[in-house]
Amino acid sequence: MLAFKLSRFPHTSFARKPTRQLCLKTTELLEYDVQESKRTFKKLPPSEWGDHFLRLPINVSEMDAVTREMNAIKPTARKMLMYSQDVEETKKRILTIYLLVALGLAYHFEDEIDDNLKHSFENMETVMAGETDLSTVSVIFWVFRTYGYNLSSDVFKRFKGEDGKFKECLKEDAKGLLNLYEATQLGTTTDDILDEAMIFASSHLERLVGGTCPPHISRVIRNALYMPQHHNADILFASEYIRFYKQEDAHNKVLLELAKLNFKFLQLHWINELKTLTKWWNDQDLASKLPPYFRHRVVECHLYAVIMYFEPQYSLGRIKLAKLLVLLTVTDDSCDRYGSVPEVAKFLDCIERWDPDLGESLPDYLKTVFKFTMDVFEDCERAGKSEEGRSYNVEGALAEFKILQRSHLNYVEWAKTDKVPTFEEYLEVGGVGVTMYATIALGLLGLGPSATREEGYAWLKSRPKLVHDLASKGRIMNDKTGFKDDMSRGFIANAVNYYMNEFGATEEETYKAFHKMVRDLEKSVNTELLKTHRRVHREVLSRAINCGKMIDVTYRSHDGYTRPKGQFTEFVESLFVDYMDASLMVS
Repeated sequence: MLAFKLSRFPHTSFARKPTRQLCLKTTELLEYDVQESKRTFKKLPPSEWGDHFLRLPINVSEMDAVTREMNAIKPTARKMLMYSQDVEETKKRILTIYLLVALGLAYHFEDEIDDNLKHSFENMETVMAGETDLSTVSVIFWVFRTYGYNLSSDVFKRFKGEDGKFKECLKEDAKGLLNLYEATQLGTTTDDILDEAMIFASSHLERLVGGTCPPHISRVIRNALYMPQHHNADILFASEYIRFYKQEDAHNKVLLELAKLNFKFLQLHWINELKTLTKWWNDQDLASKLPPYFRHRVVECHLYAVIMYFEPQYSLGRIKLAKLLVLLTVTDDSCDRYGSVPEVAKFLDCIERWDPDLGESLPDYLKTVFKFTMDVFEDCERAGKSEEGRSYNVEGALAEFKILQRSHLNYVEWAKTDKVPTFEEYLEVGGVGVTMYATIALGLLGLGPSATREEGYAWLKSRPKLVHDLASKGRIMNDKTGFKDDMSRGFIANAVNYYMNEFGATEEETYKAFHKMVRDLEKSVNTELLKTHRRVHREVLSRAINCGKMIDVTYRSHDGYTRPKGQFTEFVESLFVDYMDASLMVS
């Protein structure tokens, strides 16, 4: 019953090899026993946020006032998207669509955006004919690829000279190079020209950023080189882009003001949600019930929920998802950082059978974790039923949660016994362990129409290559940034460790190989997104893509979730702490 066979994943070369049972058999569990007195773990500090958000005042009338101001402005913005057949006007509308995305406003105008892109794409040859501005072509390419339209990368051939290389005259065009670099992030496995363009653009941007560029342009270039827009969370990008756009001489005052109001409106929602979550977490009081082996990450889990869907209509979904992500953290740390092999196996058995009475057979700390698990799922289902009479069946999410727990047993076995997986075996199970599938499934609970949720679960259950590749990327980035921490606590189940052992590579060689793997996976994800765009509901695809963005936000430079100090804390502050003050709102 505890077997976890990798053949359920059809999109890998490993799946075509003979599989073997990776989990321990019940009779083998008796061979492993850990005395409580010998258990070691690293004590993790409590959250730095504490009750910060509980103490923040929220004025409901302020939210009403912001709503009225937004509603007064939106009709003017909507007129900018009115369709016409004029080619130059069509280009302006596409550039406006980019601004709406970059400023965090696109969700207000989804129908207008869809209509414009559909009609424009049908006439793309006419639209792009004769266009020689690098920035314009790059932005148009970015918009269409982002929305699932397979605009050919041949549009960039016009910027090459007779020698087949990108023209030297482009190297001083800072905005053009920036937008070209952003466009290259949407390259697929067949877009060789974008690989060339990425090298060309990045090399010249690195030179320009320390040169004569205005400070606000240098800042946005540095941000792009660190984490391109395509990999960044939409609302995190918007929080920075609003400040950048304000300093642009030719900014659209209507869109800028709407963006400021919108961001303030969203912040008020998020702070209310953090109040609810902080109170809920305090009521759980796990700190007094469990040893201090687990990470306190309520605020960070809410940040992930905002990355999954930041729009106001998903407020209840964010609260549910944040609670479930806290649960994933507690169960992960209970298994990986504290539990023994037989304890984790018993816990998995209880999860599989989903019977509250079985919890009595567990050690005291796992009794607490098991009860917490059942309470969180019941709470989420109960909350869903109370929202406008809609029923939120958690069966699909629970199924993925159970699969995730099976991966924990593999991890503990590999870390604490002499069983050693191949790198491919590890990457398969590790892709599940990085919680990509489970997080997408849990995120689907927050969507509205039940038909959309069911479609999402059916698609996820089919193990699509898009999600598989996102999961593999997540595992590689997670293990690369967490390698030192894992090894320091004696946890050897890490992709870096297994790759070095299997291929005789040095740590530096392994990181170089991982960099190429990640880039190849990103191009594969882009390829799959274009293939899947018309077959799967955009709401579902967006959850998967946004879940992938959580990985980039967390592991771009270090393990920001385990050690949030630094860039990850700045992300939290930019959304939840640094309010758009009154002077900024009206300027």
